[in-house]
Amino acid sequence: MEHRAEPQHHPAGILSEVLIVAGLGPGDLSRTPAGVREALLDPDRRVILRTGEHPAAAELARSRKVTTCDDLYEAGETFDEVYEAIVSRVLAAAEMGPVIYATPGSPLYGERTVAELRERCRAAGRPVELLHAPSFLDEVFSALQMDPTERGFTVLDGRDLPDPLMLDLPTVVFQVDTGPVLDDALRRLGRTLPDGTPVTVLSDLGTAKALIRTYPIGQVPTEAANARTSLFLDPPETGLVGVIRAMRRLRTECPWDRRQTHDSLTPYAVEEIFELLEAIGRLPHGAPDGDEVDYVAYHDVEEELGDVLLQVIFHSNLASETGAFDVEDVAETLRRKLVRRHPHVFGTLEVRDAEEVIANWVEIKAGEKHRESLMDGVPGPLPGLDRAVKLQKRAARVGFDWPDARSVVGDVEEEIAELVEVIDQGEEARLEDADHELGDVLFAVANLARHLGVQPELALRKAVNRFETRFRRMEELDDLAAADLDRLDALWEQAKQEERH
Repeated sequence: MEHRAEPQHHPAGILSEVLIVAGLGPGDLSRTPAGVREALLDPDRRVILRTGEHPAAAELARSRKVTTCDDLYEAGETFDEVYEAIVSRVLAAAEMGPVIYATPGSPLYGERTVAELRERCRAAGRPVELLHAPSFLDEVFSALQMDPTERGFTVLDGRDLPDPLMLDLPTVVFQVDTGPVLDDALRRLGRTLPDGTPVTVLSDLGTAKALIRTYPIGQVPTEAANARTSLFLDPPETGLVGVIRAMRRLRTECPWDRRQTHDSLTPYAVEEIFELLEAIGRLPHGAPDGDEVDYVAYHDVEEELGDVLLQVIFHSNLASETGAFDVEDVAETLRRKLVRRHPHVFGTLEVRDAEEVIANWVEIKAGEKHRESLMDGVPGPLPGLDRAVKLQKRAARVGFDWPDARSVVGDVEEEIAELVEVIDQGEEARLEDADHELGDVLFAVANLARHLGVQPELALRKAVNRFETRFRRMEELDDLAAADLDRLDALWEQAKQEERH
């Protein structure tokens, strides 16, 4: 067993009594290292246990007087409050005399109170001595007969699972101490893991009541949770890591994927973006704001986002084959850009509103890109309406803009009047000038959409979808080829009314 005292340099007059922090080990007191047991049984030291709900702690409490902190768990509303109260209790006791603070397992694994105690003692100049003991991880890997260094492993706190939940290594989920925590952990894990994925439940390791049992992920019983329960799983390749590895395999084993280049993939990227826009157009207006949630529409958006992500991963994989960059570099470049362009979040800059955020973004981006004109950097291949809005926004930065939407309506009306003049001039004039004047009308309409806070391309797409839906309904209602114009108008109005209801 290792005894390690942390070196301290404290001024004269500061209490220099060593605070001992000890681990009880993973099971009953017989599994606690002999040196730790000797320290715990020292009658000259007060023993404070983080919890009495542990086999070694309970056995120790029958051998001598101890103080537990279970009452603080019951009194605290949050774990942060509980941990702060425990640390304060231990430090207050240490002011009165020698103290040993004992935790389940190892004091260095999953013990936030120990980290806080060490930090507070370091600041106060009080020396701390750690008495180590085996952790629950030692018992887990021993029970599973695994060498955790062979492939690496991940340890997750069941009460505080990370988001996103990246599963690509053998994983231990500890602190699965209640039914709700277990249910939540299984729900989160099950979002990416296939049905039937084996999950091993390990409870009360290091004691005569030790239980090790494997279930399909959807069949783990809620009653398996207790204060000393952990889960183990060896996940298949799923989620983001899984799709990246699948793409790499396709590049080596699929003839079609092997022959692709950045150029050959370009049409697919454009197509997938438009399919995503179409799916987004089927969401309720203003989503996700509002009470209405269309889960069917969101399922389509999820699928189309996956197709767009495939393009990102595919192009990144091609670049990685040349040594230029890989998908991890893409993500890190994006992360740095987000941090750099949001100094009001990641730095000390203060902003008043969203408009000031945009102004800061524009200024930072202009400095990065070294642009000479406000018109620089708007991609030419953008859909016409979207490109019009972007250029209009650039011009508006220097005040070249209409004051409000109503003013833009007047501009739209003026452009339409000019188009009408061309139409009235006859067919020959229309051939020369109609495209010019119609373009001005569309540009003015895009400007109106911008002032209304509407995305013109998306609005047009929704209008086209409505037209298609209504026309299909008209075809269901009657033989359109045999209907006169009055009948067609009536069918159109009927389709509109049915759509509204």
